[in-house]
Order: sequence, then C-alpha cells, then structure tokens
Amino acid sequence: MTATDAAHVVDPERGTLAKAAHENFPVAPFFLPRAWRTDLMAVYGFARLVDDIGDGDLAPGGADARLLGVPADRADDRLLMLDAFEADLLRVFEGSDGSGGPPRHPLLRRLVPTVRRRALTPEPFLGLIAANRQDQLVARYETYDDLLAYCELSANPVGRLVLAVTGTSTPERIRRSDEICTALQIVEHLQDVAEDLGRDRIYLPAEDMKRFHVEETDLAAPTANASVRALIAYEAARARDLLNEGAPLVGSVHGRLRLLLAGFVAGGRAALRAIAAADHDVLPGPPKSGKVHLLREAGVVLRGEG
Repeated sequence: MTATDAAHVVDPERGTLAKAAHENFPVAPFFLPRAWRTDLMAVYGFARLVDDIGDGDLAPGGADARLLGVPADRADDRLLMLDAFEADLLRVFEGSDGSGGPPRHPLLRRLVPTVRRRALTPEPFLGLIAANRQDQLVARYETYDDLLAYCELSANPVGRLVLAVTGTSTPERIRRSDEICTALQIVEHLQDVAEDLGRDRIYLPAEDMKRFHVEETDLAAPTANASVRALIAYEAARARDLLNEGAPLVGSVHGRLRLLLAGFVAGGRAALRAIAAADHDVLPGPPKSGKVHLLREAGVVLRGEG
C-alpha cells in the first residue's frame, strides 16, 4: 500500500485530493485566486472520485463505500457505487434550499459551498457519472461520432465547470472549451491504449481500426506495428485539429485564467508532439513530454501563433 493509499484509508477526502499532484494538467495552480483554487479543488475531488469508482481504483479499506451507504460486500459493484454516488450528489443540490439532509461523502460536502457560490447546476456532474456508468456497459466504440458522444459526457463537463467557477461562461466559450476537452480526452486515450486494453476497453473507433487493418490483438503487442502507428497518427491529427479549433478560447479571456487555459492547450499539444516523437508507438506506455516542450507550447498559445 502506498502512502497515498494509506492516507485514503484513514481520510478518503484527503487521499483523493492528493492525487491532483499526479494529474497530466494542473488542477488549481498557485497563480489562480485563492477562491478559484478552493472551488476548482472541490470540483476536482468530485471528478477524481467518480473516475476512481468507475475504474475500480478506490483505495483498499472500503471507506468510500461505507460513506455512501453501500454494504462492504458490494463495494466492488461499480454500478451500485455510481448509483449511490449520484444519490449523494443530488443531496448537494437538494440541500441548497435548506431541504433534505447533507451529503454523506466529505468530498460532496466540500462541494456544497462551491455549488452555492458559483450557482452550479447538476448537469455537468451528472454527465461525469453517466460517462463512468457507460464505461461499465460499453467497452468498444464503432464510429468516431460514437466516441465524440462519449467525450461529451466524460470530458466536456470539466471545461464547462471551469468556465462556470471562473464566471466566464458564454455560448462561444463553451463551444471552444468542448473542442479542447474532447481533444484532451482523445489524447489521453491515445496515451493509454495499452492500459485501457488491460481494462478491456478500446477507445479507438472500430471503423478506423478496420480502415487501417488493425486487430485487437495488435494492440496487445509490446510495440506497435506499422498499421497501429498509422492509426494512432490519424487519431492524433484529429485531436490536433480539435485543439486548434478550440485554442481561440485562450485569447477570449484575460489574466490568470488565460494562463490556465493556455496550459491545457499546451499540455495537449506537447503530448501530441511526444506521441509523434515516439513514431506513434504508444504501446510500451504513454510517451512523455518534458517541461521545456510544455513551456514552449504555452508560449505559442499565449502569443496566438498556432
């Protein structure tokens, strides 16, 4: 058991929030106003825990199940856990008018003041739960449009919540944010092909696999063959196009929020460059980009050069 796991057994709230330090993108960087950081961490705690439930990555000990009222012998039932988590989420919103009891899980109790301060609605949170519920029921995606529909649930709500917390939502910004978030989700899928296959999930559209003559057995190999590399390059180009379409979002805001959003776009572009530098062989593990490349990409984004 790692130190983080041990902390989670004792304090599931602290253990989950500690994972922010290991995310691909900054969750609530120091340069943001404290009020924003507080609310973004509350949103992160929800998003991290729902993903951990959906992936079966909860720390041992069953603390989260007990908090959600799930019997210990049913703690491995992900759909049941997600249902219980959704019921607890609804207490966040039902309690906003003083009715109903408080949420059971401390991460959802932490979310209550954020929801009230920022007038957040349940829809983005419910979307993230729906995405994890879908992961239990759908392991393959036939078309690119099917995958985009999944990203609408699994990724786009995060960007919408960032805009809502910072008070900068407009229809145009939401559209650009959706493009960025979908792109980042696709990039993550490309990085994690081998890991996802280990969970019996494939996020590469089946129609594209057929087009490039890629079989599922090819994805289980230690290294990618030419067909797999061509497929990854094709999907990476799609993600790059989405990032470029969404990038004007950065120039539409000002100050420290602009730095945060530039970091998201730059992180996606740097990851795509790392994938390309690995000749699109993602099967040995996620290709990593260095901080220098990330900073260079951030500068390009902030200057609006690409």
